[in-house]
Amino acid sequence: MVVLATKCYVEGSARERALDGMDALVDNAVGDLDVEWEVGVRHDDFVSVTITGDDAVAARNALGEEWGAIGTGFEDGETYVGTLESWDDEGVVLDAGERVRIPADELGLGQGSPSQIRDRFGLVQHLPLRFTAGDPPRLADAERDRLFEWTRGDNGRLNVNSATRGEVRATINRAGHARDIVTVERLGLLEQSVVCAEGTDPPGLLASVGEYLPAELKCVIP
Repeated sequence: MVVLATKCYVEGSARERALDGMDALVDNAVGDLDVEWEVGVRHDDFVSVTITGDDAVAARNALGEEWGAIGTGFEDGETYVGTLESWDDEGVVLDAGERVRIPADELGLGQGSPSQIRDRFGLVQHLPLRFTAGDPPRLADAERDRLFEWTRGDNGRLNVNSATRGEVRATINRAGHARDIVTVERLGLLEQSVVCAEGTDPPGLLASVGEYLPAELKCVIP
């Protein structure tokens, strides 16, 4: 079994749709290998995939590479993935199978409190983020680069949690904004980033689609 660094925290029919979607994503990633799998959810909401077959090791490695894997213990200097759990004036807490507190001065994302940084970079709760283990741990360089890239260029973003990529796309279409976006990037199973078309105002898009999505939505304005 491999435990992936993405969570399924919705309930009811939304949970069923999310896990059906996850099953399709696993199929895309390892369907050509000689394996069978079953997608589940661990007690702490992390998605688990039980894999059997001759290529099971290769399949587990492929999924861990794509999503990040939740294990036990951290080695200093190595990079892992955790999901954004909480934040306060002192820093942010990621859930990586155990709580990892990254102090505010180890975020490396510029001026402001963790709450202000979260707003500026559109960090919705449960968003998978890479960190480098150590004393103290810090946000990984590659993660900092990705987040800074979101704030550059001409395209703003609208980040969303609690919805699959397909659900976000359908909502945007239903709200009549299909031409106002470039794409919907998958950040996690239930965390998506809507890349706005040039000239589209992210706060305006939020106001238009927010009533259709029971989710946290945050804008990234370049």
